[in-house]
Amino acid sequence: MIRNMLQRLMYGRYGCDALSLFLLGVYVVLYLISSLVRLQVFYILDLIGTALLLWGFFRILSRNYERRRAENAAFLRVAGPVIQWVKMRRCIHRDKDHCYFSCPTCKQMLRAPRGKGKIHVTCRNCGTVFEKKT
Repeated sequence: MIRNMLQRLMYGRYGCDALSLFLLGVYVVLYLISSLVRLQVFYILDLIGTALLLWGFFRILSRNYERRRAENAAFLRVAGPVIQWVKMRRCIHRDKDHCYFSCPTCKQMLRAPRGKGKIHVTCRNCGTVFEKKT
């Protein structure tokens, strides 16, 4: 019953995207900071956090797809490289069977099996052949 009600409410709405999740995450961080430190100065964090929360919910419930997509695309142009860097660092940290390095010419990230000694690597992006010790 509640599920059907939520489905009817969200029909035709924009829904959640990367910018909305970011706004909600910033709200949680600001809320935690302001709740841990109960000074009058941090009252402004409550106001900023509440404004971000309302903006996030406004975006989620909006019916203006084009405007929300444009906002999300602008956010991803700025935050996309940072997000990709964090994802790559997490992948490198978890993968113990390969070593990661970048092509000296085009800076494309490549990987090779660990423990093979010196190998000749051909970049798939630019075709440069170079030697790398794994």
